[in-house]
Amino acid sequence: MTTNAAATFARSVDSASRDVSGHDLEAAISSARNSLLALQRPDGHFVFELEADATIPAEYVLMRHYLGEPVDTVLEEKIARYLRRIQSDDGGWPLFHDGVSNISAAVKAYYALKMIGDSPDAPHMKKARAWILAQGGASHSNVFTRNLLALFGSIPWSGVPVMPVEIMLLPRWFPFHIDKISYWARTVLIPLTVLNALKPRARNPKGIGIAELFATPPEQVRNWPKGPHQKFPWSQVFGGIDRVLRLVEPAFPKSLRKKSIDKAVAFVTERLNGEDGLGAIFPAMVNSLLVYDALGYPQDHPDYVTARGSIEKLLVVKDDEAYCQPCLSPVWDTALAAHALMESGGAQTEQSVDRALAWLKPLQVLDTVGDWAATRPGVRPGGWAFQYANPYYPDVDDTAVVVMAMDRAAGRDASKREQYRESMARAREWIAGVQSKNGGWGAFDADNTYEYLNQIPFSDHGALLDPPTADVSARCVSMLAQLGERRDTSAVLDKALAYLENTQEKDGSWYGRWGMNYIYGTWSVLCALNAAGVDPSAPPMRKAVDWLVSIQNSDGGWGEDGESYSLDYKGYERAPSTASQTAWALMGLMAAGEVDHPAVKKGVTYLTSKQGSDGFWGEERFTATGFPRVFYLRYHGYSKFFPLWALARYRNLKSANTKSVLVGM
Repeated sequence: MTTNAAATFARSVDSASRDVSGHDLEAAISSARNSLLALQRPDGHFVFELEADATIPAEYVLMRHYLGEPVDTVLEEKIARYLRRIQSDDGGWPLFHDGVSNISAAVKAYYALKMIGDSPDAPHMKKARAWILAQGGASHSNVFTRNLLALFGSIPWSGVPVMPVEIMLLPRWFPFHIDKISYWARTVLIPLTVLNALKPRARNPKGIGIAELFATPPEQVRNWPKGPHQKFPWSQVFGGIDRVLRLVEPAFPKSLRKKSIDKAVAFVTERLNGEDGLGAIFPAMVNSLLVYDALGYPQDHPDYVTARGSIEKLLVVKDDEAYCQPCLSPVWDTALAAHALMESGGAQTEQSVDRALAWLKPLQVLDTVGDWAATRPGVRPGGWAFQYANPYYPDVDDTAVVVMAMDRAAGRDASKREQYRESMARAREWIAGVQSKNGGWGAFDADNTYEYLNQIPFSDHGALLDPPTADVSARCVSMLAQLGERRDTSAVLDKALAYLENTQEKDGSWYGRWGMNYIYGTWSVLCALNAAGVDPSAPPMRKAVDWLVSIQNSDGGWGEDGESYSLDYKGYERAPSTASQTAWALMGLMAAGEVDHPAVKKGVTYLTSKQGSDGFWGEERFTATGFPRVFYLRYHGYSKFFPLWALARYRNLKSANTKSVLVGM
């Protein structure tokens, strides 16, 4: 930016920021805080809707028809309205709001609507069918979609890569082992191998098929698509293995198959997780139910009842629409809301935060040794899961955020220090124990870095692993530093800081695995570096600040969408501003000591000007990530607590004796 341009920018920002008087800023904070407080549940927790794309509600409909359950016409029509509303203008369905249409999402949405009763001749269905055929037809959908179609008899099983259930018996030294894939892949894949072995057929009492979506009859397809990340020579190597397995699998001894199925079912049942379901995620929960059905469990069998009931908890049913969530996020929502409320202050917030933390405290996993122990035996459990219950799969991100909230609450009231001391110590011990060798952290597992496994045909989505990432690692650094650990005296912290320095992108940003995307990652790392005592003038901090300032939109906000995860990403591409991403950018800049920067003032103006009469911010766009390039999320809580947090932090720093952020995030 030239000197004249910078001066012009500064004048325009100063002019805009003068509209935000101290009174207006306080009014915005008060309105958002009061609205957030009103949403706290009676037992102290917060939970907000978690919305994905069309695939989850479509799969819910198809699951019911697979099982031949009685048709709930009222619910199905509400789901149909939702699916019709989110259809793209081109006829397909996107993976995130305003994104490009996706073949797999479109095939599932079309199938669900047809199953519900929408005529194939209806304009929206004709449009969807034309778009799908223009992409090459339903045979070009991903592995999980093709697996679903095989269960319905819409394609032959030759359209699904071989994943024999006998993998359950492989030794851990073998190149493929269930401990070497991520928690979400493990819980989805293990019951799926049972289904692929048994090859049950959907009841589908209405006899609905989608032959019209295939450009080539599926039984004539010889070369099914692979993922765009799967390259020579790995794709050829694993493709050859798949062909060999397809030939020899029928000859596997029946006794071996039975032993493998028994072990897979035991895995599922041990982790059934009550009404919260296997892995507490929709795909794994549905697969576990279908396994019990395929094995002939009666519908009143306790395991069948438990598996089926867990799925109903994910429904969001409104007056006119309904959809199914991929999972629930109460621990994450409650911990983040507590941080925002502590930042905002006010007479009511202390009691509210105490109730939130009292709800969180007993959810710490202290007794269950989860799957993470396969790589870290001997480490005591001590984390929190994302959902109401998921004891085999706590994650370090939630754990770090909960601990920082407890520590901050204890900081304002010394009597709470003893109340949370053991919880924080156990969590710190667990997080340190599951640090990966490169100094970073994955979300659920340590050293889950077997990259070659993303080349197997069953991993065309490229999300089979949970390697360390900058955003998750930054959260752990923030927690360690907030608890008092410092460089040169903490080996865990030193390794983690080296990891963060090594993962900074050339443009100054950091990758965001679980939030969209580089804005989220950069905010996370700037908070961590500040908490760890890195000088704001240090090159990594300066480069990150320059990057954030350079990508600010002309309206004062920040935005980024799912295209930032593309394999050929060449740098930031401008996207419409959102409240949550603007809040992340502002908090990142403030963590780097830039509370007085013109860009911060303009961002604050953006947030105050976009606040709704309900105290919150409208945000249709997705700002979070399930699996890059495959699955994205819209947390309905993000636009409720992150902007409040950012505005309150700005107010607090402007009125404080120090311009430094004194907490981990």
